[in-house]
Amino acid sequence: MTGAVAADTLVRCPWSVESQLYRDYHDQEWGRPLHGDDALFERLCLEAFQSGLSWITILRKRPAFREAFAGFVIDRVAEFGDADRERLLTDAAIVRNRAKIDACIANAKVARDLDIGLDELLWSFAPPSRPRPGALPDIPATTPESIALAKELKRRGFRFVGPTTAYALMQATGMVDDHLAECWVDTRQTAIG
Repeated sequence: MTGAVAADTLVRCPWSVESQLYRDYHDQEWGRPLHGDDALFERLCLEAFQSGLSWITILRKRPAFREAFAGFVIDRVAEFGDADRERLLTDAAIVRNRAKIDACIANAKVARDLDIGLDELLWSFAPPSRPRPGALPDIPATTPESIALAKELKRRGFRFVGPTTAYALMQATGMVDDHLAECWVDTRQTAIG
């Protein structure tokens, strides 16, 4: 068995059992199809903030991120100015990284000005469905699709969107299903987070 069994006896992906917050995220959101420009913008920003940190850090701070970044409403974040930037840099409830904060604000401006919706753009890189991986080592860090997505996002002016971040976004939003084969989660249901 490569999955992990929690107290409720459900088999889950091993990374998800260390805390209730991880279990809830794994069971209710990760790998489930997520749509909507603002919802996908939030995930794009959070994946960038996660770079170099553990995902649990971002999950713990997600409510504060949502408050600090106006619910990740693209049109609102795109209007952030210097005062907002300084406010964010002093907000201990979020990750105070100038480059990541600047990227989130800049990415909102790019997303607002796209000729197609962010949802349509991101999902156009979703690969065909494939069998679930059998074990954690079978899960790639990047794929040809995530490399192409990162390249297109950068071409359009997005920041902090390398191939690994793009693949993590694809996993988190259900563009790929990297739950292990024996995991109980059925990702055909829409995310509820």
